[in-house]
Parts: sequence; structure tokens; C-alpha cells
Amino acid sequence: MSKDVLSTIRANAPTFSKGQRRISDFIMQNYEKAAFMTAGKLGVAAGVSESTVVRFAADLGYEGYPEMRRAMQELVKNRLTTVQRIEVARDLITGADVPETVLNSDMVKIRHTLEELDRDEFARAVNAIGQARTIYIVGVRSSAVLSNFMGFYLNQLFPDVRVISQSAFSEIYEQILHIGEGDALVAISFPRYSRRTIMAMRYARDKGARIVGITDSDSSLVAQLADVRLYARSDMVSFLDSLVAPLSLINALVVAVAENSEKDLETTFERLENIWTEFDVYEKYEQ
Repeated sequence: MSKDVLSTIRANAPTFSKGQRRISDFIMQNYEKAAFMTAGKLGVAAGVSESTVVRFAADLGYEGYPEMRRAMQELVKNRLTTVQRIEVARDLITGADVPETVLNSDMVKIRHTLEELDRDEFARAVNAIGQARTIYIVGVRSSAVLSNFMGFYLNQLFPDVRVISQSAFSEIYEQILHIGEGDALVAISFPRYSRRTIMAMRYARDKGARIVGITDSDSSLVAQLADVRLYARSDMVSFLDSLVAPLSLINALVVAVAENSEKDLETTFERLENIWTEFDVYEKYEQ
């Protein structure tokens, strides 16, 4: 279900019980925090039981509280400033074991990413990348880590892989100036979505290139502009975004592209090993 949670709450307000009004009042006044609360924490904040929160979500038409919380997160995640993210995270993490909280959260994101992965769309992404004449990869700001990682490994498999570096708008256009039919652009962006990535996608689409979008949901502009869409969970952790699930998805994509390639991987990496040895790329250890 895709709906504006706040509009739904307003529309149903006349039917609410006393406990439901407490929940709705808290959400309307603190939706940027409520979006990242468990049902139990939201119940405590609103002064009602956890079961009341769960029933509230069901009465609004959601399959359960997790679906309602995801809808709230879709509403706010691209609106929060860095300062607001820190404030929300402080409320969620204060008093908790930070390593356990963050690592468990990352494991959940990977599991949900796997459960929600469209295998047919994944196969189309593998084909789009593997059959491209030139592979362009764009991901700026925090997503630059992902684009550079992907580019590093694809560059070992294909002769023409270009990672678009972070730069001014005009310089990004210069780096994709010759993109066209037969090429593929892999666009990676998560909230808050980069305007530079979106502009590069529009340019590539106008030139006839195939676009593979890696993002968090079908409501993002990246998904709307892409020909092939892959989704990975990337919820915020304090002032930063968790990129564990997106990186794991990219790992799977690179491995699948390599397996699907007609290239002799053993021969390719034998050549690379010879180069690495000749130029002392890696530290040598005596046997």
C-alpha cells in the first residue's frame, strides 16, 4: 500500500478512539521521529499500549505496523536535515548498546533487501551491464563509495568502464558527453537523493543509453528514470546512511555479471596477477 500517512490520519480522525487520538496527535506533531520508532516505543511516547499502536495501523488500512512505519519513513527520509537526523537517532540509540543496535539493524536491512529482490529485474540488470559497449557508473556524495567499489571490480572484467567523479554539474556532463545507444549507465543514489545523479540520468536517457538504477524505493526519482530498478534498504543511522545492504546488492550484481560474462575469468586474473607481481602491488610474505 502506498499512501500519505498524514493525509490518511486526518481523513480518519473523526473515527478515532481516545487512545488512537493520542497516537495520531503524537505522529502529527512528531512524524519525523515516529517514523523510526518501534510500535512499543511509539506506544510509550503516546501513552498507550503497543497493541493499541498495532491496531491503529490496521484500522488505517495497513497490513501491520511495520508497513505503516515504512510509509512514514518514505514520507520523511528525504526531508530530514543532518541536524534532524542526529536528533532522531539520539532518541532511538540513547541508552542502547550502539554496536549491537547498528549491526543488528544492518543485518535486518540485508535480509529485507534479499526478501524483496525482484530476481527478473536483477537478471535484466546483469544483462544490461554485461552487454553494454561502455559502462558508466554515477554515484556522488555518500554513494560515491558504492560507485567506486563497483567500478573497481567491473574495470577488471570489461575494457571500458567509467566511474563519474564527483564534480560540478558541467563537468559531470563532460564525463558522459559521448554516452548513447548501446551504453549503460548505472545510477546509484539513496536519501537524500543527489540532484547531480538525477541530471546525469536524464541526459543519458535522452541519448538512448540503458539505465540501471540502484536505490531504496520505487518512489525515488532514480527508480522513476531507470529502465531497470534494483532496491536495497538504506535507513539512516544518526547523521549517516547505512550502505551495508546496497553494497551487498552490488557485490551480488558484480559476481552475477562476471559469471554471466563470456570472458575467461581465469585468464583475465592470471594476467592481472602477473601485473601485480611485476609492479609489487601487494606485500609479499615469505613461506
